[in-house]
Amino acid sequence: MIKKNKILVIDDTEDILEALELVLTNGGFAVDLATKEERVYEMMAGHEPLPDLILLDVLLSGQDGRMIARKLKDNTKTKHIPIIMMSAHPDVEKTIHKSGADDYLAKPFEMTGLFSKIHKFI
Repeated sequence: MIKKNKILVIDDTEDILEALELVLTNGGFAVDLATKEERVYEMMAGHEPLPDLILLDVLLSGQDGRMIARKLKDNTKTKHIPIIMMSAHPDVEKTIHKSGADDYLAKPFEMTGLFSKIHKFI
């Protein structure tokens, strides 16, 4: 059995999560969805298997995705996981690299652009 690369998608918009789950699953990936940062901390604590890549919204309800990315990159267990930040706010791109994120994807995005970014890392 071939292992599928696992992508964790963290976004607080259910429609975006559903669309990304469908597209990524059809693209051959295993997909895990989260609307809150708690899933990230469960992973860091070892309660969840680690993903091969994280798609992370910059602005989550009550939490800044850049802070989550910084925590992941500062943790020895999760620092190797590529993080692609997503946002509909164009000014945000300038600030995501300070968080340690590996790349940025502006919303709305084309699926070819999404897969292109993902395939840079996995």
